Amino acid sequence: MAEQRTELEQALYTCRSSFIAVAAFSMFINLLMLVPAFYMLQVYDRVVTSGSIPTLVMLTLVMLLLMATMGALEWVRSRILVRVSSRIDVLLGRRLYDVSFRQALYSGGAQESAQPLQDLNGLRQFLTGNALFSFFDAPWIPFYLIIMFLFHPWYGVVGILSLIILAALAVFNEKSTSAMLAEANREHLTTTQFTGRNLRNAEVVESMGMLDNIRAIWNGRHHRVLALQAQASDRAGIFTSISKTTRLVVQSLILGVGAYLAVHQEISPGLMIAGSILLGRALAPIDQMIGVWKQFVSARTQYQRLNALLARAPAPRERMSLPTPKGEISAENVLVGAPGSRSAIVKGASFKVAAGDIVGIIGPSASGKSTLARAILGIWPTLGGTLRLDGAEVYQWSREELGPHIGYLPQDIELFDGSVSDNIARFGKVDAEAVVEAAQLAGVHEMILRLPQGYDTVIGGSGGMLSGGQRQRIGLARTLYGHPRIVVLDEPNSNLDDQGEVALAEALQNLKQIGSTVFIITHRANVLSHVNKLMVMRDGLLALFGPRDEVLTKLSNSGQVSGATPASRRPASLAQ
Repeated sequence: MAEQRTELEQALYTCRSSFIAVAAFSMFINLLMLVPAFYMLQVYDRVVTSGSIPTLVMLTLVMLLLMATMGALEWVRSRILVRVSSRIDVLLGRRLYDVSFRQALYSGGAQESAQPLQDLNGLRQFLTGNALFSFFDAPWIPFYLIIMFLFHPWYGVVGILSLIILAALAVFNEKSTSAMLAEANREHLTTTQFTGRNLRNAEVVESMGMLDNIRAIWNGRHHRVLALQAQASDRAGIFTSISKTTRLVVQSLILGVGAYLAVHQEISPGLMIAGSILLGRALAPIDQMIGVWKQFVSARTQYQRLNALLARAPAPRERMSLPTPKGEISAENVLVGAPGSRSAIVKGASFKVAAGDIVGIIGPSASGKSTLARAILGIWPTLGGTLRLDGAEVYQWSREELGPHIGYLPQDIELFDGSVSDNIARFGKVDAEAVVEAAQLAGVHEMILRLPQGYDTVIGGSGGMLSGGQRQRIGLARTLYGHPRIVVLDEPNSNLDDQGEVALAEALQNLKQIGSTVFIITHRANVLSHVNKLMVMRDGLLALFGPRDEVLTKLSNSGQVSGATPASRRPASLAQ
């Protein structure tokens, strides 16, 4: 039974008819490559000896027609490969974008996550460049050698010896440079990732005068990349130079061999010149391969990376549609850890939240609050136990279908390049009434109207002209858009002023009225007046869970929270 093709192999196999067409065009192109040699042969042996100008004119016209045909075939061949590269992008682009997204979701590294798309672009460039043509032309080398043997056996012998020398140079070039180029590429990727992370923290670097130290680290890594690339290029340059020189020397020597044979009347003067032209054509693919070997090595590495990546990240299977969620969440001995890690951050949490409950999650820093929230949203997978939404495991839901019913406000607010209305509408079709309603619920409508173009104001990914509080409130409006059934707010008031706090309270009251299930992670006790249940996380464990007042009473009796039991009278900062 044949081994099943990988997704990348299947994409290339889907384009097989185009590759066959390119191979067919290459056959005719290589046949027409004989035209200059035979034209020279006929000119020397017919025109020069007979002095017939009409023969020269006719031969020239035929030669021009055939060479124009060859040029047209070359153009068509290149156009076919351009379309093949576009088709491969269509077949794999969306899939690799999803894989890149998953990598960013689980690793948080934007640069390394974009690598699959960069690899796909590199393969596309290889397919549309001249490097690939040498591999289509190489199979025709034996054909040229046969013609040379027909000219004279010595021509064939010289051709074979030349090819052996050039092929040996190509192998030595591969052996001496491939490992070094691979190491240079790895080091370059690491350096690029390091630079990207530094640029994202430019304010910290600038404020604390860290630029010289950071630049020194980058400079050391960058110089190592340059050194590796220079060393590999130097070695490749030596082989390229030797290859080119060898080809020119051999083409000159074969003229000497031809002259010797012509003097002894074993070949005609026309064959002497034609043989030299034909040898140059026979050696051209090998010489070109050596020149573009760096591109070939890079394309091969990209191909291997994509194959391995697609094998590690199989396409998600289609899931059956489930009814609109009501918002009931239950957990049984749930273990949650960071993606790719087997170490649990949340350890054995069990709870049940009814639809419409507003649950506060409190606890010290690094106690597992945000990790539990990510698991509830289905962002981070569980290591054990079960986490259910309306009786079905969270991961059984289609994200595209569940997403509109989810509202999430993370600690670090990220807006996207686009208008304010696009951001609130989650870059779907903008429903103006729903956008304004969400902004009003978040208490940000008036602020948006004061922007230069109101809801049409274009903002960047970092929020541009917006303050931290304004970004948080626009993020809250995005969270509330479409009346989601499940809402998770992670430190929703960390950047809010008094007006923002009032707007948040009103938003929570509205969510309560429409029956949304809400989880609020907070360190501020004033938010707890709006919750009806409370979770206390400590060292990854769910220490307490139940009605708010019962939990607060237990905390107060244990001495972990001081002050009066009503949540509205607790201090503004809550450590547990």
